[in-house]
Amino acid sequence: MVRQDKLAFRFDCGATWLNLLATRGRTFSRTPVERLASPERFAEWLARCELSPVRPPGRDDLHQAWTLRETLRVLALATVDERPPPADAVADLTAFLARYDDPVRLSTDDRLRREPPATAAHALARIARQAVDHLTGSDRLALKVCQEDDCRGVFIDPPGRRRWCPSPACASRGRVRAHRARRSASNANTTANEDQPPAP
Repeated sequence: MVRQDKLAFRFDCGATWLNLLATRGRTFSRTPVERLASPERFAEWLARCELSPVRPPGRDDLHQAWTLRETLRVLALATVDERPPPADAVADLTAFLARYDDPVRLSTDDRLRREPPATAAHALARIARQAVDHLTGSDRLALKVCQEDDCRGVFIDPPGRRRWCPSPACASRGRVRAHRARRSASNANTTANEDQPPAP
């Protein structure tokens, strides 16, 4: 089994908004892993996404991040499963985006940059707009869901060949379970053959 730091941030899902979903690990298990457990951790995550706001995030910003994350998760899973999105999640996301106007102002020094968001909420609005663009365009067709029932992590997989999210733990658990299932099936076949009477 692959061992990894359960609290380490994940930046391997293919887009910032998908990496936000990954800040909660094993979401559908009895013991989910909360990687955004404090405003300081949230600030660290935003910094690593190059979205540090002018005003550092507080506790209310953290709760807003949790709420947006779970709204986007519901919409992402509905999109991948080709189900109609829940109306309340759509309404919540629409209302959130309407509250935060964030004009694009660019600057240049060593490269093209966008001015930093004023607040953590504005940073989240940028992430939410990225999610909306992704979920409503043809890019949605490259989204996949991890087959581990306790994970269901959403990630980008253009070739469509991956069965698990990029987490090594999910792939390892899935392969171990598949191996045991094959071995069990093989043992059952062997036993069944031994119980058969010999041919006349």
